[in-house]
Formats: sequence, structure tokens, C-alpha cells
Amino acid sequence: MQYQYINNCYIVYVEKDEKMVETLTRFCKKNNIWNAQLSGIGAVKSVDIGAYDTNKKEYIRHKLPEVWELVNCQGNVILKDEEPFIHVHVTLSDHNLNTKGGHLFESTIAAVGEFFVRKLDSQVSRKFDIDIGLPCLSLEKKFK
Repeated sequence: MQYQYINNCYIVYVEKDEKMVETLTRFCKKNNIWNAQLSGIGAVKSVDIGAYDTNKKEYIRHKLPEVWELVNCQGNVILKDEEPFIHVHVTLSDHNLNTKGGHLFESTIAAVGEFFVRKLDSQVSRKFDIDIGLPCLSLEKKFK
């Protein structure tokens, strides 16, 4: 992995054969990034994605072993159990330009992984929401 810091934003290059989420999580820990906006593009393989079933309160997961174009990656870094937690959704494209998308659990970089990690000066965290079945954002203000 390579990176450069510019104006409260890190440009992060996750290199070939590195695990994307694992590498970005280690990077956030090392650089004390607890809250951030995350975006990126590249090419990935060995993708583990899913969609959340709100009735069963569990993810339906799919393994995609092929190489995929990482057309779009959007997410955030928010504290969960005192650790930076990466929550990211992706849009992927195969070589025939067919797309798939969902919540990304993990993938391996197939060629390049180019990301922007925009650090936020906050201490927002996630707390488990029993009604939803997931750790959700816990913010200080509510709008009614």
C-alpha cells in the first residue's frame, strides 16, 4: 500500500493482491482515522458481497471469484467497538459490462485500488440496533 496526505484527505493506493477492506482498516488504525468518507475505483477479484435481508436480519452473501472492474466504491469509516469500521458498498462490472452491486465484505485487488479517505473531525460511533439487527450510526441529534 502507498499513500499521500493532502488537505485532510488521504490518497491511498491498495496494491495488487492486497485485501481491500483489511488493508484500508489497518491503514485507518495506523493513522488514527476513526471517522471518514471513503470512495474508490480499481479492479478486484475474490469478491465477497451481499445484501441485507431485513426480515431475517441477516446478509445474503455471494462469492464472485472472477476479476471485476470496481466501477464505484462508496462508504464510510465509523467507530464500532472502539475500532474503525469500514462500511462500503460497491458497483462491479464484468468484462461484458454487466454489473452487480452490494455491501462489500472483502475483495482482493486484481490490478489497482485507488481510494480517497477523507478524514472527518468527529467521534461518531455505531451501536447495535435490535430492531434493525445491525450496528447503526449513533448521532447526537434527532430530527422529528
